[in-house]
This record gives sequence, structure tokens and C-alpha cells, in this order.
Amino acid sequence: MTLSDIRREYLGEPLDEKHSDPDPFRQFSLWFDQVRGLEQDPTAMALATATPDGRPSVRTVLLKSMDGRGFVFFTNYASRKAREIEQTGRASLLFLWRTVERQVRIDGTVEKTTDDESDAYFATRPLESRWSVYASRQSDPVESRQALDSRYEVARQIYGDNVPRPHWWGGYRVMPDEFEFWQGRPSRLHDRIQYRKQADGLWVRTRLAP
Repeated sequence: MTLSDIRREYLGEPLDEKHSDPDPFRQFSLWFDQVRGLEQDPTAMALATATPDGRPSVRTVLLKSMDGRGFVFFTNYASRKAREIEQTGRASLLFLWRTVERQVRIDGTVEKTTDDESDAYFATRPLESRWSVYASRQSDPVESRQALDSRYEVARQIYGDNVPRPHWWGGYRVMPDEFEFWQGRPSRLHDRIQYRKQADGLWVRTRLAP
């Protein structure tokens, strides 16, 4: 068997531009509510960023909150993703929900969350995850696993149960100006509904060819 022999049919339910919700945030919430009990990691999303000269990078992060303003995740502000966001002010997200053969792509501008928002989320993280923020200089080379474990132990000894959020760690909010909802369909004739935000703030829905 070759790679080209690996295939399957997609048998998802129809997605129609006329019957989808006019508000893409509500459409996202509808789909998310349908998958949150089906997917092992329903909040997992690919986050794509790029350098100013167009070199892209992508990784998986977790959605931690969502409202009418945008989609929030948290990270080290010195990481590669953070540096590229600061340089371009834009990012793209992709949710893949295999159980229902759906994808949602979101493009938009990015802003930092407030200190209060970042503090509130940091306080909800397991204690071990708060120590790890101090142990990991995200995206920097690390000499060994032992060195990483050692820094983790140092953080545990220093902070104990009272771990403050460091100023170099916090949230970003992706504020969409475009959504695309993809539903797998038979014969590769997938449904793709695009929402684009207009200058007046209204959203326009368009069906795209699969």
C-alpha cells in the first residue's frame, strides 16, 4: 500500500450558507457544543504565525476562552509564536474535529489579554503547570532533559504553593476578520462556508468551491 492508497469517504451532514447562523461566533459555538463531548481534545487548535518576510510556523495550542471579541490562548511572551505575533499582529487558527468531519479556520488580528485576564487564568492552572512556566524558557535551546527537570525543581522550591504569574507569560486574543467552516462531504464535494467581516462590522457569507 502506498500513501496515495490511504483514503476514505467523508459522509458529513450538509452545511448550507442560507441556513448557517448569520453570526460566525454563534455558528462556531453551535458546532463546538456538538463536539465537546465527542472529541478527546475539542479545544485543541493549530496556531499559524509568520515572520514579516513570510516564513510560516504552526503548532497546536489550546483554546482557553471565547466570546464575541475573539479566541484566547496563553503562552510565553518570549516564545517564537509570540515574537512573530508581535512582528505582524496577525495569526490563523484551525480546529479539526474528526468525529464529525469538520474544520473551522479563523484568520484575524491579535492583541494581548489584559493583566487581569492573564492573572485570572494563571491562577486556575494546576500548581505543577505554574512551576513549569518558570522552568521552561520556551523556544530556547535547552542543554538536556536533566537541566529542564532541575529548573523545575528550583521553581518548586522557590515558589511552593504561592506561584505568581511572571510578566513574560500571558494571553493573546485572536480577533477574527474571516471564518471558514468546512464540512466533509461525499465525493470530495465538501461544503465550505466563508464569513468575511465588512467595514461596517457586518459579516458576509459565501460558499467556496471545495
